[in-house]
Amino acid sequence: MTYETIRRPLHPQVQAFIDEADPRRPKLYELEPAAARAQAAGVAALIGPGPAVAAVRDVGIPAGDATIPARIYRPDESQGTIVWFHGGGWVIGGLDTHDAMCRTLANAAHCTVVSVAYRLAPEHPFPAPLDDAWAALLWTSAEYPSAPLVVGGDSAGGNLAAVCALRCRDRGGPALALQVLVYPVTDHDLATASYIERRGEDALLSSRSMTWFWDQYVPDPADRANPEVSPLRAPDLSGLPAAVVVTAEYDPLRDEGRAYAQRLQDAGVTVTAYHYQDMAHPFFAFVNVFERSNEAVGRVAERIRAAVTAAAPVASLPQRT
Repeated sequence: MTYETIRRPLHPQVQAFIDEADPRRPKLYELEPAAARAQAAGVAALIGPGPAVAAVRDVGIPAGDATIPARIYRPDESQGTIVWFHGGGWVIGGLDTHDAMCRTLANAAHCTVVSVAYRLAPEHPFPAPLDDAWAALLWTSAEYPSAPLVVGGDSAGGNLAAVCALRCRDRGGPALALQVLVYPVTDHDLATASYIERRGEDALLSSRSMTWFWDQYVPDPADRANPEVSPLRAPDLSGLPAAVVVTAEYDPLRDEGRAYAQRLQDAGVTVTAYHYQDMAHPFFAFVNVFERSNEAVGRVAERIRAAVTAAAPVASLPQRT
């Protein structure tokens, strides 16, 4: 798998967004989690409303002793089901921060989208967010048994989606038509070239913020090599569903996303990789704000439509030994 090596400057819309930010605004890593969540909540107002869909409803999904909120978006014509896990470093973000993107995706992919508000760290560290994501995927499979099923997420949500795909393989299903990994967290290595490049504050996500997120989600560094935390460390990636992997140049997660896409391909998995040379983390959710965000959602939706159309009737996968 090859990538363009000539770096482009940040897209003017992203650069203007960064330049216009209030320099007095605290950095995420300077805040307590509750304050960081309040700051992130302002993103939803900034992005604005997404397009209308045929129906939207909020539900509660049982996950062990908890009930986790989810929001279901149904377009006029639904040919499959997407379970989406939002980004935010397992600490911030939720249904509202990704509402516009999920609406856009539902309409463009012609699929019902189930957006999942898994419990957040540090109150609920690993494995609680992952177990919530897994429970939501199982619930959705039972609710929509005849629809081809796609799992996806951005950033920390991409991490959860990747691990859920591994669980589907190893636990006998549910069968997945596709996994969509948007600048996913796939490893705990904080010394990659892309992490080093983002040590400053000149993009929308810094290495220091990612370090803070890791400290909330998996406080003990010794636990971070677990493949259910760092799926890039999984010994075997064969037998997984086809993948769409989206990466951005100005992103500390760039290199691990590329590495995961390469390992999937090397294991025989069909991979469609989109790398945005002029974009920064977390551009995919910024529909209405960055034109390239809508373009990226549209490209991913096109691949989802193709996968859903080609999907065979859903059947349980054999248990791996």
